[in-house]
Amino acid sequence: MSRTKQYVCRSCGLSLTHQELIEIREKSRERFEASMDEDEREKMRKEYLRWWLSKKK
Repeated sequence: MSRTKQYVCRSCGLSLTHQELIEIREKSRERFEASMDEDEREKMRKEYLRWWLSKKK
C-alpha cells in the first residue's frame, strides 16, 4: 500500500500526487504569464498591492 497522498478534484475527479499538482500549477502559471504583456503585469501587481494594503488596516 502506497503512503503517497492523493489530491482529488471535487468537480472532475482528477487525482494527482503532490508533485504532479505542483508541476501542473507551474505550467499553468507560465502559460498565464506568457500570455500577458508588461502593462498587464504591472496593472495586476498594482491591484494586488492595493488589495494587500487594504487588508492590513
